[in-house]
Amino acid sequence: MTGWPAPVTPLAHGGAAEQAWTNLGLVTMLALVSAGYGRGVHELWSRRGPGAVVARWRVGAFVLGVGALLTASTGPIHEVAERSFAGHMAQHMVLLVVAGPALGAAAVGLPLALAVPRRLRRYWARWRASTLGTWLRRPGSLAVLAGVLHGAVLWGWHLPTPYRLATENGFVHLVEHASFVVAAALLWSVVLGTGRHRVEAPVAVLLLVATMLVASALGAALTLAPVAVYPVGTLAPGGGDPLIDQQLAGLLMWIPMDVVVLVAAAMVFLRWFTGLDRVSPRTTGLSPGDRFDGAGPKPAGRGGTTDGPPVGPAVGRETR
Repeated sequence: MTGWPAPVTPLAHGGAAEQAWTNLGLVTMLALVSAGYGRGVHELWSRRGPGAVVARWRVGAFVLGVGALLTASTGPIHEVAERSFAGHMAQHMVLLVVAGPALGAAAVGLPLALAVPRRLRRYWARWRASTLGTWLRRPGSLAVLAGVLHGAVLWGWHLPTPYRLATENGFVHLVEHASFVVAAALLWSVVLGTGRHRVEAPVAVLLLVATMLVASALGAALTLAPVAVYPVGTLAPGGGDPLIDQQLAGLLMWIPMDVVVLVAAAMVFLRWFTGLDRVSPRTTGLSPGDRFDGAGPKPAGRGGTTDGPPVGPAVGRETR
């Protein structure tokens, strides 16, 4: 049973004609963005050498993000999303845990800035120098904004009324998906972005854990709800039990998001921890009698000496 008294059009999204125009617009927009990103990367590499400023793996991440966007918005995944709420949630997960993180790691800001006309670049530079722009360029400030935005977008679009609007209107549906990608890309840019835009590892772990808890709460609410909470027609429109469709959608929100975020948080933590181990003095944890005092043989180590500068960690360095 559901509290919605009247049925709505099941996952209409404007029909086949409107969907075709939406797909055309999406492909055109992605083609323009890809051309701009490619031009910016080419300009950077032609000046400083291949792989400089924007590493090769970041270009690969951009290609992965664009491919995930196209895969989620067209073809079989979109067709499955039209037939069930669980399919729609799977579509959302591709955007939130594949496309968004990949684009966040691609460092799209500088290449796209180099591809736009000079006038727009001057406007962008002025905004960056403003009070708000300066505040947002701080990794800590951006991390707070990204975490709040990601949680608000995730919960906001999965409330019954906004979700109903997205299923009935193709433009609202497009805005919904765009907000997922932008919020996820912004969040992951402060975790996977270049060194100066990336937060410290402990902050990144806390941010990821907070993100996981917000997503888990939504997934648990959908999975454990005793009744269907969405409008008639939006749950199992292709047939089946609406409550089961809602529960399966909750699990699809719950498990993939948690797995991806936990793995990422663990990798960030381990990389930070091993970096600390590389820069720690070799006498740390030794009793005074065990430490080298210059009278006995030198302990084994790099170059057989303990008075050189510590070897810095690789954490936070961009591959050139």
